[in-house]
Amino acid sequence: MAGLNVSALADFNNETAGRIVPKMVFEGYTTSILPVQEGIKHLEPLQIFDTTVVLQSGSCVSTPAGEFTATQRNIQVQPRVSYDGLCLDTLNTKSLGISTLDAGSYNETFKLAEVYSSQIVNQVKKLNDSYLWTSGSGTFADQTTVAAGATLVPAGTGSFTSTTALDVLDAYIAAIPSDISDRSDITIWMGVSSFRQYIAALRKNNNYYEGSVDGANAANGVLTSMYPFANVKVVGTPGITDGRICLMPDAYAVIGTDLLSDVDSFSMWYDVNSDQLKHRLKSKLGSQVAFPEFILTNKAV
Repeated sequence: MAGLNVSALADFNNETAGRIVPKMVFEGYTTSILPVQEGIKHLEPLQIFDTTVVLQSGSCVSTPAGEFTATQRNIQVQPRVSYDGLCLDTLNTKSLGISTLDAGSYNETFKLAEVYSSQIVNQVKKLNDSYLWTSGSGTFADQTTVAAGATLVPAGTGSFTSTTALDVLDAYIAAIPSDISDRSDITIWMGVSSFRQYIAALRKNNNYYEGSVDGANAANGVLTSMYPFANVKVVGTPGITDGRICLMPDAYAVIGTDLLSDVDSFSMWYDVNSDQLKHRLKSKLGSQVAFPEFILTNKAV
């Protein structure tokens, strides 16, 4: 439903508006953890380089051997727009109008504009997190599958509960390719409910792993944790809702956009022609992975 919906409010009866409690949601971690490539209007290559070194035997080697390979994988971004208009006159018959509208019949200002704009940014960031993990082609939803070149971890296709979580994640860690085993940016991505099961598994095993799980962060609702005795970070993000568990190095998973600040810097204005407070938020979003062979997943397609 577009516009200002006040159907749940009673008509004005001289009551004063009470405490205002805006709904704010968990935005997710994807764009704050992974590298972002800005300046993409539509499509831009992710330049990938690899070197094959051949060590030859003999003291007088004269035949070249080895290879420097340059390839590319394209990041294609999709335009995303939030546009809506609020008819502030709707509040004339509601008690909320007392505290949110100025005196006079020309309702051109909205005292909740700052709260409203904060909610727009908050919701868009959550929707962007969801888009990157659920929207198919051109996003991690498609790029972190076996069909796209990732490696299947069979243990990850079963149930993920507080009883099985540690065994499943141990299987992921055991399957990490040796070529990336020393990296400090390896992350296991999962949904919020799966992350809760992982934390419950640590408690059930009566091992709180002080120093590995940041108790202060956990108490503040931060859904990130260093896996015990491993160079692996575990992250729960709201964009993953299909049971996906994906391991990959952060540096090899790139988010593409035109300008990251587009989400925070958007237009809001009063349109005298339509008699509405309007906003328009425009952004672009996409992703690409550099080396699918270093991704571990529980999704075939």
